[in-house]
Amino acid sequence: MTTERPEDEQQADEQEPSAPEEPGAEEPVAEAQASEAPEPEAAPEPEAAPDTEPAIAAEAEVGDPDAVEPEEVIEAQQNPLEGEEIEEIEIAPRQKPEIPGADLIPDIIPEGEQFLDAEAQAAAEADAEALAAREQEEAEEESRPIADAAIDLAAGARYTATGKRKTAVARVILKPGTGTYVINGNALEAFFPRETLRRIIRQPLETVGYESRMDVVARMHGGGVSAQAGALRHGISRALIVADPNLRGELKRRGFLTRDPRVKERKKAGLKKARKRPQFSKR
Repeated sequence: MTTERPEDEQQADEQEPSAPEEPGAEEPVAEAQASEAPEPEAAPEPEAAPDTEPAIAAEAEVGDPDAVEPEEVIEAQQNPLEGEEIEEIEIAPRQKPEIPGADLIPDIIPEGEQFLDAEAQAAAEADAEALAAREQEEAEEESRPIADAAIDLAAGARYTATGKRKTAVARVILKPGTGTYVINGNALEAFFPRETLRRIIRQPLETVGYESRMDVVARMHGGGVSAQAGALRHGISRALIVADPNLRGELKRRGFLTRDPRVKERKKAGLKKARKRPQFSKR
């Protein structure tokens, strides 16, 4: 049995505003829009963990930050190459590159003779041979004794002179004899043990050809052994000029009469020696 509602209640229901729709009613619409929207691109997958690390280590990195790594994973991270075989690589020694033409013998041609013909080259060789022969003749002439020496070798002949070199002074007496040398009462070999110095002293008498017919008596002081040898040669040469003035030109040409002016340079004020300076320090 149905009961009819009064008209006043029906009008009141029509005038009441409608209640707001619940949010749940929009969910179907949002789902429809989401389905229509394009799907975002998938993020690149992370690279796979190395084989030496187990899967537990990867889960611990991605998952819970408080997860504790097992001891095997820690040891694998500290020694990643443990258990793997390492191939030994042999390093060959470094070799120098070969120089092309190193085994060839260079053929050096003097400058200016590259374009000479056979005749000109033969003439140049002849000139070179002539020059070498001339130099050899001059050397032999220097060693050859003077032929025109005429010294009086009387029994009482005495020829005296003084020779100098640096600070050494030699007073020399030449007299007829057998070629002996007496220097400050000593023999030549005892006073001058060096062969080069003895050869220097014998040069004047060998030049005139009287090395075995005259004796030398000398008194020396000052200087060293080298200076004394030079002073003795200078004194013997001057004594020969006294014995025969005609020997002057030949002895002077060979340099026996020239007084060697070289001496030690004096020390300068402010210097350690003649030219040596103290070390300079900028700071």
